Formats: sequence, C-alpha cells, structure tokens
Amino acid sequence: MHIAFLNIQGNFDPEDRYWTAHPDFGGQLVYVKEVSLALGRMGHHVDIVTRRIKDREWPGFDADIEEYPGEPNVRIVRLPCGGDRFLRKQDLWPYIGPEWVPNLIKFYLREGRQPSTATSHYGDAGLAAAIWQQQGGPPYTFTAHSLGAQKLERLLVYNHVDIETLDRELYFARRIAAERVAMNHASRVITSTRQERHEQYGHLAYQNAVDTTDTDHFAVIPPGVNLHIFDAKIHGPDDERIATRLEQVVSRDILEERCGLPFVICSSRLEAKKNHVGLAMAFAHSAELQAAANLLFVVHGLEDIHHGMSLSQDEQQIMDKIVATCEAANLWGKVTGCSLDSQSELAAAYRHLAKRRSVFVLPALYEPFGLAPLEAIAAGLPACVTRCGGPSESLYNESTNTEYGVLVDPADPGAIATGLLRLVGTDNEWERFHDAGRRRVLQDYTWEATAKGYMNTLEAIARHPAKKESGLIPIPDYFITPGPDRDVSIDILRGIVSP
Repeated sequence: MHIAFLNIQGNFDPEDRYWTAHPDFGGQLVYVKEVSLALGRMGHHVDIVTRRIKDREWPGFDADIEEYPGEPNVRIVRLPCGGDRFLRKQDLWPYIGPEWVPNLIKFYLREGRQPSTATSHYGDAGLAAAIWQQQGGPPYTFTAHSLGAQKLERLLVYNHVDIETLDRELYFARRIAAERVAMNHASRVITSTRQERHEQYGHLAYQNAVDTTDTDHFAVIPPGVNLHIFDAKIHGPDDERIATRLEQVVSRDILEERCGLPFVICSSRLEAKKNHVGLAMAFAHSAELQAAANLLFVVHGLEDIHHGMSLSQDEQQIMDKIVATCEAANLWGKVTGCSLDSQSELAAAYRHLAKRRSVFVLPALYEPFGLAPLEAIAAGLPACVTRCGGPSESLYNESTNTEYGVLVDPADPGAIATGLLRLVGTDNEWERFHDAGRRRVLQDYTWEATAKGYMNTLEAIARHPAKKESGLIPIPDYFITPGPDRDVSIDILRGIVSP
C-alpha cells in the first residue's frame, strides 16, 4: 500500500535534528517517523509529507525529497508553504489551503500516482487532508496528538490570560475550527487511549463534529517505544560518553556524601503544563525524599540549574521559579541539571542512571498519552507519572488492578513526593516496578504493534471509504481562499471553554 503521512510543521530529516529545540517538535515527530519506518519495513511505501524550509538558522530541511538510510520504502517529501523561513506551526494556518494543499496535489500529479490512503497529524494536517479529500484526494485518518480546546482551557487557568490575547498569539479559533473539520471528514479518528476518545473528543468544542459513541469512527492505537534506542538490554553508541558526562555533572553539583544516591530524573520540554515547578516543590517539602535521592532536570539548552544556554523567555521564567524554590529550601548539593541533545543520549542516560536504581518522573498537569515514561521504563527506570491522561491506562490495568508505574496527582506536591518514595524510599518497590513496567512495554507498546494497528485501519478504509451522505461540516472559505489572512471570529471559543 502507498500511504501519505501528513505532518506539515514537522522538521523531518535523516539525522533527527532539533527534535528538542522547539515546542513544535518532540513526541509528534518521533511518532510519525517510527510508525512510518515500521510500515516501510512491513513492505508498504510511505511518504512523510511536510514543509520545505530554506533557513540558515534551521539547515537541513531544504531538499524536496530525502530518504532515511537503509529504509528504501520511506521518503520525506517537502512542499513549499508560507515562504522559505522557519515558521511556528501557528503561523502556517493562512497557507495550508491556498498553498500547501495545491502543492500536494501537484506533486502527486507529477508522480502519476496518488497514495491510496493518508494519515494526518495535528489539526493543520487534518485540515489539509480534508481539503485534499474534497478535491479528489484519498480517504484519511486523523490523529490529533493534542486538541486545542483542552490546551486553551489550561492556559486560561494557569497563565491567567484572556481568550482574546491567547487567540491573537496562538490562533485557537482557527485551530479548533480546523480540528472540527478534520475529525468530521476523517474516515477514522485515531486515539492513543480510550480516555482520549471520550474526554478530549467529547469536549463541548467538538459537539456535532464527532460522535464519541460511534465506535466505527474511532480506532484506539497506542504509540510505541523504539527498542533499538530505549532498551535496557542493549549497548548504545553514546553510553560511555554520556555516563562520563553525567558523573561530571554529579561531581559538579551534588554534595560528595550524596553522590552515591539514586536520582529522580525529569526529562521533558520546559513548559508550564509539564509541572517542573511542582516537582521542585515536592522535593523541597519532603525531607524523606531529599534523604533518599537527588533531583536531576534534563532540559535541552540547560547548562546547569543556574544557566540556560539557549532557553526561551518562557523557559527561563520556569527555571527561575525552580531556582527560587531550591534557594528557599536550601536544596543546593541535592539538585542538578543538564542538557541532552538526542534520543540516543537520553537512552544512554537512562541506562546509566538505572544502575543507581534511579527513577523517572513526569508530573505533568495533563499528558494526552505519555510516551516518555514508557521509553524510560524500557531503558530500565521505574516511573512515577501523572494520573491525569493517558498514563492512567498505559501504566494501570483496571480490570486486573495491576500497576506498571506509580500514578500520582500532579496538583499535589505531597502526593508526588509520596509516589516517588514508593520507588526510592526505605521500603521501596523499585525492583517490582522495574520488572512489571518493562514487561508491559515489551508486550503492548512497540512501534511494530502501532504500525499493525494503523495498517488494519488503513486497509479497512481503503476497501470501504466512508461516504457520508449528511453530517459533514462545510470547510470554511477562510481555510481555502487565496489572499491575505483574514480574521477568524473567536465566537467559536465563547461558551465552549471554561473561563
């Protein structure tokens, strides 16, 4: 089968550059690449279709077509959209319908063949897939990865900014309108968990666009872990170098008498929703946790806790709060931080820290799925993770009452500390969660399993494309008509999100 994976803002390249260098990147790029490669190894032909960028500050994304070495069935196709310079994903909205989709259609006309199915990732690609389908393109699936309504609500609560300001900066009205079209026109909506289907798509913002009780319209396909990188049983190319570097960081920042303690390692983008400050507070308020372990923040661009090499203003504000918490509780000698620049380096760090019986923590206020904990678990670290979102399914089996990780309330620093102490405290359960977590990942969360789930879904929609006679949401003209960007009414936001 010939499949197009649409991910407009993804900077894909064979070297996986900058995956942690910008909020637009990260887990979504890993997801698209790994599913594509797994499908390619199954014998299918996959195009990762994205945006071409010719920008000296972001080199490596200017070739029209590029391939992954040793992966002959997968190629990266880059199409012009919004000029040459790198743009935030929010700034691409005016160019998707008038420019990117026509370039997509022209590309396959030149090739003389069109993919039999497509998958779309994030709201912008979902919109593009809907427009393409309306103009003769293939049936498609929609994988949101995250939805705008929930993000808007979190920002309203935690950033204390009004809707008008947020919409001017992040174009939420446009995003939610696009998401409604994408999920409504899709042959299948793919979610990572059952909870995502019912809670996220059941939001009032998507009422009349999708019916969460329609089981034929949804497919639950969890993402997977790349065991070629994140596996406790392998030896990676960066293992010795990263082990040496980590020990240098420990010697630099940790008191000599504490250098033998395990670490609580937090590795994620520095965003308010990831709750790094809540973790620092949990550590600061628990003498027992401080006695049992040190705290390590892994953040791209972080030289040490006090110095960021390339942090944005928002990231630096979060680090300033972490530093203030450490200062107030006199945590110096117990807390450290550093930057890791690739998945290979991160996996090497996990394997090294697992030898210390360290643990991974993700205290995010909400995590749609939570691939990062599964990667850490595969590499040997038991995990203490937010109970809000996907981890409540991946790390807990309700029917058998089986725990594969420690789930905690991210809004309660005391609960975070208590959860971590289950893994590093005096009577810890490190070994049990280490073994149970790895078994869970190896059985249920690999990219091969994800690819098989996609293939089953794509084959079904290729055989029987959904032909809706009614209930289709019209695609708004402002998404299609060429010309200067027009304002999108924020009325779509009023009354559908909590203040």
